[in-house]
Amino acid sequence: MIPFNKATVTELEEQYVIDALHNSKLSGDGKYTMKVYEQLKQRFGFENVLLTTSGTTALEMSALLINLEPGDEVIVPSFTFSSTVNAFMLRGAKPVFCDIRPDTFNLDETLIEGLITEKTKAIYCVDYAGIPCEIDAINEIAKKHGLYVIEDAAQSIGSTYKGRYTGTLAEFSCFSFHETKNYAMGEGGALVMDTDKYMDRAEIIREKGTNRRQVLKGWTDKYTWHDIGSSFLPSDVLAALLYAQLERYDDIMEKRRGIWYRYHELLKPLEEQGKLRRAIVPDHVVHNGHMYNIVLPDDQIRTDLVEYLKQNEIMAYICYVPLHSAPMGLKTGYRPEDCPVTEEYGARVLRLPLYYDMSEEDTELVVKKIGDFYG
Repeated sequence: MIPFNKATVTELEEQYVIDALHNSKLSGDGKYTMKVYEQLKQRFGFENVLLTTSGTTALEMSALLINLEPGDEVIVPSFTFSSTVNAFMLRGAKPVFCDIRPDTFNLDETLIEGLITEKTKAIYCVDYAGIPCEIDAINEIAKKHGLYVIEDAAQSIGSTYKGRYTGTLAEFSCFSFHETKNYAMGEGGALVMDTDKYMDRAEIIREKGTNRRQVLKGWTDKYTWHDIGSSFLPSDVLAALLYAQLERYDDIMEKRRGIWYRYHELLKPLEEQGKLRRAIVPDHVVHNGHMYNIVLPDDQIRTDLVEYLKQNEIMAYICYVPLHSAPMGLKTGYRPEDCPVTEEYGARVLRLPLYYDMSEEDTELVVKKIGDFYG
């Protein structure tokens, strides 16, 4: 069987995890957490970064840091995972769903200004499939209207936009290191801030609202409750797993990109025959090989193809049911016709298997079976 995803684990991960179990802290902020910070700073230039228990909680921390309140409005794409929206709805803020671009499936930056009201406080943009959104235009709009920009970079670690890494493009960037991502710690994430002005409060929020981290740094002899917060701090054992993954960064990146481009090459004849549309990457973007998606002619063909691949022991999945037309979205008053491009492509996009241990033969078999499906 060819699974949709499979995390890559080697002896290096095992070595570091065992070492963390015996020679580091089982709780957070141990030596491997610090090693991860060094790697992220050295490789991407992240100066202000905190590991979190998930990409979801990184998003939730950003909502706390910008003081989102009931009545605030947040512009967000509907074509994303629920975490993006839950993060600020938990603070009482209202999602204002923006349609997507038909090429990258990222937020359509040309529609943002038409959605801004006096209640708008932030824009949560998403780097779908590891392809950064048009962040320069989004930042310009945000600056003009005095809005915060939070980049949901859950899928885009290592991708670049006009030569700059995701995580350095917006005021806040939120990464995921879930098992399904390129670099994994099982469950985990990171919050990156473009300035140190948020760092002290972010550390307090991450430690249940206390200044415990200041005690660990030797800045004070006791810690107390200073702010609202939660338990957003991951175990150092998980950080050890991530550190091993980051030490293998180049190897993992090269392998995933190789599979991505192999798909792209093999699927070209089917695209030329009008059977599907291949992934589109803007010229100013270098992607990280996170996901390969195709666009099929309609929803029924996608459903039939998924079933056909499953019968041949190949796991492929749809991306998202658009949030604005999902059960919760309908409860908040949205209708399917509110985001027509999202509706259209949400019904036609299919994600193909892509993981580190996938062989050339596996990739070729997936494409062959798609061709067989079309006869």
